[in-house]
Amino acid sequence: MRRIAQVIGVRPERLAEYRELHRAVPEPVLARLRASHIANYSIHLLGDRLFSYFEYHGDDLDADLAAMGQDEATRTWWELTDPCQQKVPEAAPEDWWAPMEQVFLME
Repeated sequence: MRRIAQVIGVRPERLAEYRELHRAVPEPVLARLRASHIANYSIHLLGDRLFSYFEYHGDDLDADLAAMGQDEATRTWWELTDPCQQKVPEAAPEDWWAPMEQVFLME
C-alpha cells in the first residue's frame, strides 16, 4: 500500500460550490476511484488550500491514474471541480495537485 498526500489551492469565490459538489460525488466517479485501487480518500480544507490523502492498493499507479483520466464520468466531474481549484506555487509544471512529502507516520 502506498500513501499519497497532495495539496492544491481553492478559489475563495468558488469554495461554496466546491463544498456543495463534494456533498454528492457521483457514484460512477467513486466506482472509478475504487477500480483504480484507491481507498481512504479524503479532502481537507485549511484557508485557501485543499489537502487530499488516499491509499493506493494497486501495482501501477500511473496506469490506474491514466484509466481515471479516460473515464467519462471522471472527466465530467473534473470539468466541474477543476475551475474551483488553482495550482499552488510549489506545484511542478506537469502537476495539478502538488505532491506532499511524508515526514512522519505512526502505524
